Amino acid sequence: MTKSLVIYYSFDGNTRLMAESMAQSINADLLPLVPEKEMESKGFSKYLWGGGQVMMKRKPILLPFQGNPLDYDLFLIGTPVWAWTFAPPVATLLNSVDFTNKAIGLFTCHGGQNANTFRHLKQKLKGSIILGEIDFFEPAKKDRDRSIERAKKWAAEITAAYETH
Repeated sequence: MTKSLVIYYSFDGNTRLMAESMAQSINADLLPLVPEKEMESKGFSKYLWGGGQVMMKRKPILLPFQGNPLDYDLFLIGTPVWAWTFAPPVATLLNSVDFTNKAIGLFTCHGGQNANTFRHLKQKLKGSIILGEIDFFEPAKKDRDRSIERAKKWAAEITAAYETH
């Protein structure tokens, strides 16, 4: 049986909703990326602050993980899209855990466009086995039930692709 881990960072709850839905559908464990000091900005200022963090290539310190993420076979990694790429806590993850030769599915949540997020993630995960990708447009706010079903179906498809790989 495949041992799966859904790793995600969520600021507004969109990515968390998708991560929890995926984990439930494939009986995976969850690993939320929690910065020691979370951004407190809300409204429009969060875009300025978050985008600035991305542009300055910040890598926030994360709270310690419970267990070793590399004890798993399959990883689903999720991020909100900030300034057309992945959020800084995901940058911290990708700089601290070596996912070489690991099977990974990538997912994003955004309120505009996915832009270059998958391309940037794949560059950071060079040497990993990327099994698929999916993005969601504000899933907690727009078409929530359909987004949850898409997330569950995709997670099952990635798991099946891993098991036949």
